[in-house]
Amino acid sequence: MIAIPGAKVPIGAPSAHLDQLEGAQSYPRSWFLDEVPKHLCTIDPFLLDRHPVTNTAFTRFVEDSGYETEAERRGFGLVYGERFWEERPGACWSAPTGPGSDLSGFEHHPVVHIARADAEAYCQWAGKRLPTEVEWEYAAHGSRWQQWPWGSRFDSALVNCVGEEAGDLKEWHEWWARQSTHRPSTTPVGAFSPDGDSPFGVADMAGNVAEWVADTYQLYDPKVQCDPILRMAQGRYGVLRGGGWMNLRWQVRTTERIACDPAYSTWAIGFRCAADIDVFNDRPDVTS
Repeated sequence: MIAIPGAKVPIGAPSAHLDQLEGAQSYPRSWFLDEVPKHLCTIDPFLLDRHPVTNTAFTRFVEDSGYETEAERRGFGLVYGERFWEERPGACWSAPTGPGSDLSGFEHHPVVHIARADAEAYCQWAGKRLPTEVEWEYAAHGSRWQQWPWGSRFDSALVNCVGEEAGDLKEWHEWWARQSTHRPSTTPVGAFSPDGDSPFGVADMAGNVAEWVADTYQLYDPKVQCDPILRMAQGRYGVLRGGGWMNLRWQVRTTERIACDPAYSTWAIGFRCAADIDVFNDRPDVTS
């Protein structure tokens, strides 16, 4: 695990960034208004896993505890088909695309098909916890805001996501159709290190898998005129951070927030663990 020092840190995106974002892609500005206002949070020092939890680590947990994930208990996992999400019978963490698939060659990839309760169960077994949303974001961009963990200039060589091949949903569907003979997937954890790491040396904070955090979804500003879907998610949904291998480059930014039903699990959702420490006493005030 990596020790992250305590600090007073800006959380959320600058309003000017949303102006730029609106002109760079097709989603309306209201869709990103849950990232504002940018505000200061005092964060205690903590530990964070360098990588998302891998299939190897999750296998040890299951073998030791006998745990069954929510996807296994439901009898299906969510896998994206030709045009839509499908409830694929038998798809789960150990069979990511359904019956006939397994983890061969994916031992060091992040575990997927994880609901928030599954992530919490693993964390409890490991003596850890899920990071809070502000801890996750601080670890992703460091003490000063930047769009992606490595900086504010996108580089497709540093992240496992759709990248520059698609900028909106229509282009995404065209991209997905082109992958029909060889579907993309997760990559081994740390595959883009060190250049793609965050300022603290944390890997895979953009793309690969979207990661559960501990919080229930809430708007930073209850009065903000955001998309109604986001308002309806308040107090009901959990939060995913970092985006995954299926997401657009705009969706893997350090301040992107994805409201998600905590029981939801797909072949692109995973997690990493955090833990408490008290070894850092200095809290530098960082205001920008």
